Amino acid sequence: MMSETPTPALQLRGLVKRFGEKIAVAGLDLDVPAGSFFGLVGPNGAGKTTTLSMATGLLRPDAGTAHVHGIDVWTNPVEAKRTIGNLADGVRLFDRLTGEQLITYTAMMFGIPRAEIAPRVADLLTMMDLGAAAGTIVADYSAGMTKKVALACALVHAPRLLVLDEPFESVDPVSAANIEDVLRGYTASGGSVIVSSHSMDLVQRMCDHVAIIAAGRVLAAGTVDDVRSGQSLQDRFVALVGGRHSSQGPAWLRQS
Repeated sequence: MMSETPTPALQLRGLVKRFGEKIAVAGLDLDVPAGSFFGLVGPNGAGKTTTLSMATGLLRPDAGTAHVHGIDVWTNPVEAKRTIGNLADGVRLFDRLTGEQLITYTAMMFGIPRAEIAPRVADLLTMMDLGAAAGTIVADYSAGMTKKVALACALVHAPRLLVLDEPFESVDPVSAANIEDVLRGYTASGGSVIVSSHSMDLVQRMCDHVAIIAAGRVLAAGTVDDVRSGQSLQDRFVALVGGRHSSQGPAWLRQS
């Protein structure tokens, strides 16, 4: 008897999004296996953030569907969003709250039982090395601290799927290493992570699956080794996406 294929953590079918005359996402299909650490890479303007916004219920697609663990994101948005932890790029936080208040407020919004909130908040502040800044308003945080408190908010309800748009941007190396350890433990326990990043080294080091997208379409997707095809992920990416210049630059710029 054949075993059933596990339900993907995220399944996108025929996603389309237009902004005026520009087609940002052009009929995109993607499967993110449950329990995977999935990298989404592409050049600027490829449609990564737009795709993730549609996948997590932040931006309504013009066509297509998004399912999280089999739940239709746009038919059952409340149920779907309970399973998603989202670190979206450029979304404003309630930054007049302190870090501790912001995580607490987020936990309350997700309906975490009151007795569990304070211990979870304390754990997350420690994990993100934000204990000393717990009583400081988020508006006074550095860019890296703001990224870390936003990640803490994404984790507070113990989601089954974590969607991270450029999670390590502006984060110092020590904090980044701590966050990597947390994410590895999360996937090892059965959680699924999608990370959008410009860092090929990070994706190649951390992810077991990857999709390369450009012009709103998937150019390649699968395990990292399958997509690399014996090359570094950086070289494979450039070969698929194109646009690299072999020139050393204009003569006037060379120091000779």
